[in-house]
Amino acid sequence: MSKGLTITGVFLAESANYGESLGNVATLKKITRGKGDQYTYISRQAIRYNIVEQLGEPLSSLNAEGSGTKQVIQFDQNATIDKYPEVDLFGYMKTVKGDNALTRSAKVRLSNAISLETYKGDTDFLTNMGLAKRLRENGNEKAMNSIAQSEIHRSFYRYTVTVDLDEIGIDKNVDIELPNEEKSRRVKKLLETIQYLYRDIRGRRENLQPLFVIGGVYDRKNPLFENVVDVQQNKVDVEKIEGVLTEEIKENTFVGIVKGAFENTAEVQEVLNGQKVPQVFESLKQKVAEYYEGN
Repeated sequence: MSKGLTITGVFLAESANYGESLGNVATLKKITRGKGDQYTYISRQAIRYNIVEQLGEPLSSLNAEGSGTKQVIQFDQNATIDKYPEVDLFGYMKTVKGDNALTRSAKVRLSNAISLETYKGDTDFLTNMGLAKRLRENGNEKAMNSIAQSEIHRSFYRYTVTVDLDEIGIDKNVDIELPNEEKSRRVKKLLETIQYLYRDIRGRRENLQPLFVIGGVYDRKNPLFENVVDVQQNKVDVEKIEGVLTEEIKENTFVGIVKGAFENTAEVQEVLNGQKVPQVFESLKQKVAEYYEGN
């Protein structure tokens, strides 16, 4: 039977993805909604980069097609899914001059991680005063401080991962299908990576481990909880989640929460059968193993 895995997680992080700077001001990536409220976000490309980096699997070989400024960096023609889990999970596009592009869509889909609290315009004032002072002490009296500003925002963030379990380990372009044991291993390795995900940025290591997580393996390959997981006044919005829980979905759903991370931990445990986050990931890995063992 056709199956998909989806999980939506909430983590706490600070200033984790910057966009293009304006002058000497480093600006966070943001979107605007409603009456002009701004929300910072971590792009799906950034999350994908961190997952691939921490997956612990061989990185795919690359090449550059084209010439001069029109060169396009892409996966090598010999980068196949049996050798590189990266192209198995996240897909590829390979082009050769004079031929049509060879594409395989991503089987692991990521959303942007969008802040659940609005950005209020906070900035950090930065200088290199310490280095400039040392240089002046060594005789360069003209050494001046450099001044910059950086937008900062600490918030809960929500993102969703959706996996097409039927398509993992299969590439019809080159007639490759991996054993079910390897398919299962790759998806479970992905779950482990998400469970302990982090992001290095500007001298900091931000912990992207979920403080709240909800998901399961379903007949529908839909990001079921992407638009209903929310945090208001440090409380998980349980009522909104309940609004999408049919009996079929509920019996296949696992919910995890870190005790004390939110003010309504007890409500999540009682109403949504919340358990510890590591238990949820173990349950999801077990469901993945059962699916591949039965196919």
